[in-house]
Amino acid sequence: MSDMRLLIIEDDREASSYLSKAFREAGHVADTADDGLDGYALAREGAYDVLVVDRMLPKLDGLSLIRSLREQGVETPVLILSALGQVDDRVKGLKAGGDDYLPKPYAFSELMARIEVLARRRGGGAATEATSYRVGDLELDRLSHRVTRAGQEIPLQPREFRLLEYLMRHAGQVVTRTMLLEHVWDYHFDPQTNVIDVHVSRLRAKVDKGFERPMIHTVRGAGYMVRAGGEA
Repeated sequence: MSDMRLLIIEDDREASSYLSKAFREAGHVADTADDGLDGYALAREGAYDVLVVDRMLPKLDGLSLIRSLREQGVETPVLILSALGQVDDRVKGLKAGGDDYLPKPYAFSELMARIEVLARRRGGGAATEATSYRVGDLELDRLSHRVTRAGQEIPLQPREFRLLEYLMRHAGQVVTRTMLLEHVWDYHFDPQTNVIDVHVSRLRAKVDKGFERPMIHTVRGAGYMVRAGGEA
């Protein structure tokens, strides 16, 4: 999904900055509030697709904030973030009016996936995960782990397959390094690592070699994109 407007209500400045930067890299608008009262005032305007709310907030705690919004008729989906991750804690969060609950620590890729689900629910949409993807003459089959381009099979290592699968799943969209590291490598974003660039370079050599039009594009300052033909 693209162009979502998100509100992050989080008193940890470092965590809030990380989230807002990652959301913006993914093409979304992200506003922040560092206490419950400011967050409540912004959220009441109803201009957001999803609210990301930390449970432990100064001035007005997260659960009280959510209850107050619901009492005021604000139905914006809420994802609760909290270091309190026991079953009772999650139940309290959901009963307070939260739509989802993600314990800390978390991976940004999971957070983004949950937010997209909440936004789709609000819009009445539904989605199922495909078993195959096709972009131009490039095809990937998740069940057989087979990749072909123009009918020619392309042998890939498991990591290369996962990387291409994720790029093709988001075909036509910019996929940031943050998203790739957390989804394909399963660890948090390290802005100094070049592991993404190395693997994309190897993957590009296999997928685009010998073909006139490249499939894997670098979007400078943002990330990568798979799309058929042209320049990114």
